Amino acid sequence: MSQIPAELQYTKEHEWVAQTSTPLRFRMGITDYAQAALGDIVYVQMPKVGQLLTADTVCGEVESTKSVSEIFAPLTGKVVALNTELDGAPELINQQPYDAGWLIEIEVAHAPEGLLTASQYGQITG
Repeated sequence: MSQIPAELQYTKEHEWVAQTSTPLRFRMGITDYAQAALGDIVYVQMPKVGQLLTADTVCGEVESTKSVSEIFAPLTGKVVALNTELDGAPELINQQPYDAGWLIEIEVAHAPEGLLTASQYGQITG
């Protein structure tokens, strides 16, 4: 059974979003459900710092031993940080998808809307 932390918000495309200590700055990654479905992750392609993202559009890729999967931006905003640890250790996404396996941080103009609660996301992954 996949972990679905209650304090996070989710997308239908299996990304999670967490508020950081900085107002209007959010950390995102892929969910435990997504990493389990992908299998052993071997490479991650992420957007660059400063890149503008539009919610629900492709912003990167995760490559596993099984397939390549697109990453969708959960929010509209600017990329302000990358998890550079993934460059040498993409398996962190498999090992700790909600902690050390985070992907990017996004700065937004206003609080996000339309994301799923843990309960709503759990109904999708059922």
